[in-house]
Amino acid sequence: FLLDRFAPAGSVWRVPPAGSPPTVYLTFDDGPNPTATPQLLDVLRDTGARATFFLIDTHLTSETAPIVRRMFAEGHAVALHSDTRALMVKSPDALAGILTKNADRIEQLAGSRPCRLFRPHAGWRSRAMYEGLKKIDHQLVGWSWGMWDFNWYRGRESPSIAERLARKVSPGDIIVMHDGHHVNPRADRQYAVEATRLLVPALSAKGWNFGRLCEP
Repeated sequence: FLLDRFAPAGSVWRVPPAGSPPTVYLTFDDGPNPTATPQLLDVLRDTGARATFFLIDTHLTSETAPIVRRMFAEGHAVALHSDTRALMVKSPDALAGILTKNADRIEQLAGSRPCRLFRPHAGWRSRAMYEGLKKIDHQLVGWSWGMWDFNWYRGRESPSIAERLARKVSPGDIIVMHDGHHVNPRADRQYAVEATRLLVPALSAKGWNFGRLCEP
C-alpha cells in the first residue's frame, strides 16, 4: 500500500464521498461470460443500476462482442482487466503496449473504447506497472476492504454475500464481484447474478445511488 501511495499514476481503492445521495460503485471482473454476463445485465437493467465491467482480453470474441456492445448501450462503463499476474513484471513500455492493444480490440469488436482504467489480476501490482499506466494515462483501480464476493472460505451463497455487502457498505465503496473466471470463460457465476439481484434493491431501498467509475 506504500507503493500505491507513492505510485506515479496513482490508484483508486475507494471513491471519496461527495454530496447526496450516498453512492456505491458496483464492479464486475473476468467477463465477458456468454452465459452469466447477459443475465447480470438483465438484473442491472431491471433494477436501474449502473456498473463498471473490467474485461479480460482473451474472453472477448465474436461471440461475446455483442455483450460488450450491450454494456455500452445500456450505460455501463467498460475498463481493462487481466487474467495473469505476469503483467506486474512487464516493462512499462510492454505493459502500455499490451493494454493499448486490448483497448483497441474492444473498440474494434464492440464499437466503443473502454475508459482509462485498469484492474490487475488479483490486485497484484508493481512500480513498473504504475509507470506503464502513466505512459498511456490510465489509472489502477482496486476495491474497498471487505467489499468482495469472496466469502471467507465458505461457499459463495448469494443471500449471505448480498447481506454482508449491504450491511458493510459505506459511501464511496467499490464493490467487486465476478461475472466470469480468469481461466474458464464460461464459468458458472449464477451466485453473482443472484447476489446482485438481492443487493441492488436492498441498497436502493435505503437511498443508495449506483455510480460508474468512469464515463462510458
